[in-house]
Amino acid sequence: MLKTIAFLLALTAAAFAEDLANNSSPARTEAQIWNLEKAYWEYVEGNDLEKYRALWHEDFIGWPFVSPEPVRTDHITDWITDNTSKGLKLQSYAIEQLAVRVTSDVAIDHYRIKLNWARNDSGEVVRTDAMRITHTWIRTNGTWQIIGGMSAPVNADGK
Repeated sequence: MLKTIAFLLALTAAAFAEDLANNSSPARTEAQIWNLEKAYWEYVEGNDLEKYRALWHEDFIGWPFVSPEPVRTDHITDWITDNTSKGLKLQSYAIEQLAVRVTSDVAIDHYRIKLNWARNDSGEVVRTDAMRITHTWIRTNGTWQIIGGMSAPVNADGK
């Protein structure tokens, strides 16, 4: 009986240590993923392509709605530079968080976002985009990065 109790205590301690090593509870990890999504859009708004690129795993593949086919990491900033080359900047955005699920070292989130693009020179909003986005994140060496994703315009009801 004493050996069984010692074994169960050791097993519990190992599970607790693994949870701590993986940086805590699912709710805290979900909050971390949402914070990374917010940082993603702050980097776009600030046109900080270096920090933006750091969010992406080297093996990423995804399908942005502006692309006719899936893209890899070497094209992840194309949509930003396409806008900035036209004299536009992301002036503001609003994220509607819809769902997130974390399983071990993989997280997937879903949200809608409304983006207001403005002219650099006048600040006049010239385009508003509304999209649905899904990102799949992977934790590698303690760092979360986007390994997959897809975006699409919202439907006629804005959903």
